[in-house]
Amino acid sequence: MAAKRRRKSKLEHENLSKPTKWRLQHGGFSEPVREADPGTGTPIAHRRAVDTLGAMLANGTITQAMHDAGAVFRAQFRAAALDTLRAMPLERIPAGTGDPLTERQVGARRKVAAALNALGGHRSAAGSCAWHVLGCEASVREWAARQGWGGRNIGHSQAQGILVAALGVLAGHYGLHREAAPRSSGRGAPGS
Repeated sequence: MAAKRRRKSKLEHENLSKPTKWRLQHGGFSEPVREADPGTGTPIAHRRAVDTLGAMLANGTITQAMHDAGAVFRAQFRAAALDTLRAMPLERIPAGTGDPLTERQVGARRKVAAALNALGGHRSAAGSCAWHVLGCEASVREWAARQGWGGRNIGHSQAQGILVAALGVLAGHYGLHREAAPRSSGRGAPGS
């Protein structure tokens, strides 16, 4: 029998900075997390396929106010430039001023510090969880296994509980809690 020959299709040049079409059909991606490669120090971008806050909101684990509080903390953390990836110092750029921080970064750092104080400080379980999971965008499982609290590993379910508690406190800190309207049971007033 003659072997069937398959035509070689022309391979399209893919943009390697974006997820493939195949991957996109299986769910969305969050914004890329920029880090330095540990081996070479080259800046790289990791795309997380799982949005922790989005998944928790979809599961009903957290409320919309808690989700929004996490998004506000993450935005302030990014504006404060507290992540581990740093750009080249401005002193080395010929026209650079050498100022290490902008006014926007200083203001954002004050807001992050105030939020961490509301959580009990950066050394508290909630503060550590917020810093690593919300700010550095590590997964809850990764934070629980690597960082934990006080140098001790904690279980995933306890770590998720710490994150839920931290988000509740942040929602209160940012004033995002809306008073829920009292539910009526469908019955008349007591004693009527």
